Amino acid sequence: MAESPENAAAAPAPPAAPAPAPAPATKPSPPTRSGIPPRYDLDAKWDACLDLSIRRVAYSSLAGAFGGLILFRSPTTRWASVALGAGVGIGAAFTECSYIFNGSPPKWSAKASTVPAHSEGGDN
Repeated sequence: MAESPENAAAAPAPPAAPAPAPAPATKPSPPTRSGIPPRYDLDAKWDACLDLSIRRVAYSSLAGAFGGLILFRSPTTRWASVALGAGVGIGAAFTECSYIFNGSPPKWSAKASTVPAHSEGGDN
């Protein structure tokens, strides 16, 4: 039996397959110029340490100057507060740079000694 054109048009078309979702693009971290792993790249460590030191000393000195301006009237004590702020900045920068170069300090645990106590009496 021949199908009429009306019946052929009424028949549903098969559903089209959905397009596959695009895969997420993973971007690998760019290699350093020299190919040295970041753990051993001293140039990057020195750059980070220098940047950190300049910022910490400048910000701490400004905080000391602002505090000295508000709290003290004498120029000598104002300069002393600037020097104190600079010292705090230098100390903070030194501590952070030592962590950058040497890694974090070791974590010591408070374990009891396993050595038996020495008795005062003789071993006769």
